[in-house]
Amino acid sequence: MDLLRLGIPKGSLEQTTIELFRKSGWRISSGGRSYFPSVDDPSLRCNLIRAQEMARYVAGGSLDAGITGRDWILENGVDVEVVRDLVYSKATLRPTRWVLVVPNESPVQRPEDLQGKKIATELVNYTTRYFAERKVDVDVEFSWGATEAKAAEGLVDAIVEVTETGATLRANGLRIVCELFQSNPQLIANRAALADPWKRDKIEQIGMLLLGALRAETLVMLKLNAPKDKVETIVAMLPTITSPTVSNLYGKDWLSVESVIEENVVRELIPQLLKAGAVGIVEYSLNKVL
Repeated sequence: MDLLRLGIPKGSLEQTTIELFRKSGWRISSGGRSYFPSVDDPSLRCNLIRAQEMARYVAGGSLDAGITGRDWILENGVDVEVVRDLVYSKATLRPTRWVLVVPNESPVQRPEDLQGKKIATELVNYTTRYFAERKVDVDVEFSWGATEAKAAEGLVDAIVEVTETGATLRANGLRIVCELFQSNPQLIANRAALADPWKRDKIEQIGMLLLGALRAETLVMLKLNAPKDKVETIVAMLPTITSPTVSNLYGKDWLSVESVIEENVVRELIPQLLKAGAVGIVEYSLNKVL
């Protein structure tokens, strides 16, 4: 039987990834201490691997494909192919930013101002390359955690750290000098796996359905009934991907209307639809939108 070896990120992304797979159609169970979660697809073998190491195992061929952050691909500097960016701006997996940070009182205004200074970060390899490309001589040390505190307490001159909004950095008396890059989860594969037609199809199937599940997190299905003389007005009020589905109700001078819309507009839209004459409004959550 054909078999795809797939890496699932262990740690902070683990449960989010497993839930995303559930919405995509695969049930993965990572209970207990096993590093080999069970999955209801005999053509898949899952391994729990730290996101920081995933790209190395995929590039080396121990895994055919896996999910990790763009940051750890850049940090490891390995040759893998990105099959899908698993991010949707309003959904669970949002982009993060890696930034160069200093204390508020620091005179540093740009990366070049850190000549001869000490920087702490998890991204040692990337940070070293970043400053070497700019011909800035710095001492980059690995941080095992609590990186913000090292800058706030003056243990280092600067840090390279990940953030979404920057709120935690500001709360610790730190400021961002510049953004180095944005990162998001990615489905990656090695080139040998993608050269195999069956594995390529399987990997692309997984990527397509995962992205569909991510997109569905921000959308809902809205279903309602409308009188025929008011349906044009009601349909015009519905923001849709293409156009609503409209069908006749049996034995009635009414129509059924269905539409996929952004969830964040529903709270404003439903009262307006009721005033326009719609009745029987039902809202459904979605698993996938492709």
